[in-house]
Amino acid sequence: MDVEQFDTPRYLSVLPLFSDLSQQERERLALSCQLRRLARGDMVFRVGEECDAFYVVVVGQVKLYVASPTGQEKVIELVGPGQSFAEAMMFLSMPCILNAQALAETLLLRVTKQAVFGEIERDPRFSMHMLAGISRRLHGLVRDVEGYALHSGMQRLIGYLLRDLQDEDTLKSGVITVSLPVSKATIASRLSLTPEYFSRVLHELEAENLIEIDKREIRILDVQRLASYGSH
Repeated sequence: MDVEQFDTPRYLSVLPLFSDLSQQERERLALSCQLRRLARGDMVFRVGEECDAFYVVVVGQVKLYVASPTGQEKVIELVGPGQSFAEAMMFLSMPCILNAQALAETLLLRVTKQAVFGEIERDPRFSMHMLAGISRRLHGLVRDVEGYALHSGMQRLIGYLLRDLQDEDTLKSGVITVSLPVSKATIASRLSLTPEYFSRVLHELEAENLIEIDKREIRILDVQRLASYGSH
């Protein structure tokens, strides 16, 4: 993507967070936004750094994670195109409590705290959109905790494979292919599973003729059987 020709106001118009702004407001906000290109493995920010902006992923993927003193990682969230992150830390004026790292070539839109506060002062309705975004993330984290506490590792993995399927998909008899967006180890961390357990469950599902594994392509052979298998 050509950064110099990137139409920031137009991009803002398709994001739910900014879609209700007028064209003039989006153009004013765009003046305070910066595009940031990262290579795979580049850090967006680290724990302890000042958080004076939030980010929207335009292209690519970002991993939000914490790390133990021994270097062990726990992936908190995987953020893809059109999704934002770091809003809560920006509002609290607190140092970053997470690390953020690009998992592929990534283009980010950086929206400064000063610009956000300026828009809130001009139109308090803007704060409602910000709150909605933060609330969605909180709801997702609560669902994660519920999953860790009440669901087995098998159920969490199957739930991940079926996460984007619509109701009509469950009625199909054909094969449905799910592409893993990142490495199996990263997804395992996101689901609070060890990589070894993650691979073992995948191969168990393959042995039961529920899925076929082709590197990062997972072909679901029977959606209904797979969904019910997780409840055993």
